[in-house]
Amino acid sequence: MKITALIMAGGRGERFWPKSRKNMPKQFLSLTDDGKTMIQLTVERISSVVDMEDIYIATNKDYKELVRSQLPGIPEKNILCEPVGRNTAPCIGLGAVHMAKKYDDAIMLVLPSDHLIKFNKMFLSVLKDSCDVAEKDRNLVTIGITPTYAETGYGYIKFDSHVMEGRAYKVDRFVEKPSLEVAKEYLETEEYLWNSGMFVWKLSSILYNLERFMPETFAGLKRIQASIGTPEEEDVLRKEFAQFQSQSIDYGIMEKAENIYTVPGTFGWDDVGSWLAVERIRKSNEMGNVVSGNIITVGTHNCIIQGEKKLIATVGLEDLVIVDTEDATLICAKDSTADIKKVLENLKICNRDEYI
Repeated sequence: MKITALIMAGGRGERFWPKSRKNMPKQFLSLTDDGKTMIQLTVERISSVVDMEDIYIATNKDYKELVRSQLPGIPEKNILCEPVGRNTAPCIGLGAVHMAKKYDDAIMLVLPSDHLIKFNKMFLSVLKDSCDVAEKDRNLVTIGITPTYAETGYGYIKFDSHVMEGRAYKVDRFVEKPSLEVAKEYLETEEYLWNSGMFVWKLSSILYNLERFMPETFAGLKRIQASIGTPEEEDVLRKEFAQFQSQSIDYGIMEKAENIYTVPGTFGWDDVGSWLAVERIRKSNEMGNVVSGNIITVGTHNCIIQGEKKLIATVGLEDLVIVDTEDATLICAKDSTADIKKVLENLKICNRDEYI
């Protein structure tokens, strides 16, 4: 069966401020030594299984030119610009109706644009297993990540190890981000996976479930589909999308539907959720520091320091994140990176939009 892909690239990446900005969000930045941006790596990763003409990018209308410049091989009609943000369910639905306009049915991969994966061959093997399961009946497949430590920042998937379809396990339930104690319990049971936000299903399967569990959204999506390729397409999209309820695919569909399966993955996945991810992506030096740019350190340990041309000199520091850009500098304790969003909240309150 034909394989298509929707890459979701509309997020702001606020926890990567000040590098990630409103006009240059995280997915369009390079955080690896090869110089490729995260969205470029995402497309490259699946290029052996999905034709470029069948890769769709769902993004904010403000980022259309960024997508075009970084992914010149993607057809312009495949860049789907959401007029407003409405979370992942309407986003995925929009991709599905565009693909269904082109194909009677096909496998649909749904991938975030801001994840990094170390072992691409292992990832492609999991993807193939997921496609095999998704092709049967109305199965919906989510790719789970085998946890390596008790993480409190991810949602989890509880699976039934006694019920399998191919190499996939039947999903028992989805659970929200746990406390540290609960996360440790999950790790010990070996019956939980991290929820990666990557999905595989047939177009007919996801559209069936959208009609069943989100009928108003489905009706609007069908009106959008009917307008594709007509002079009214942009107006219909703007009108219908604004009326959609903001809903995640997990809450809107995955927590309610039957035939939910998960394929466990151990392919070096990282969701690059904050500056702490840089430690996992890049090698640290003998002092435990991860540095990039014009940096001199004296008595500095276990710090993440990201600069540009300006010299950054540190003395006697430990466990800090320091990020310097042309117009802003972040200095943050490692255990406070989740509060970087509060900086942006304060900037908005003070009407200092030029720094957002």
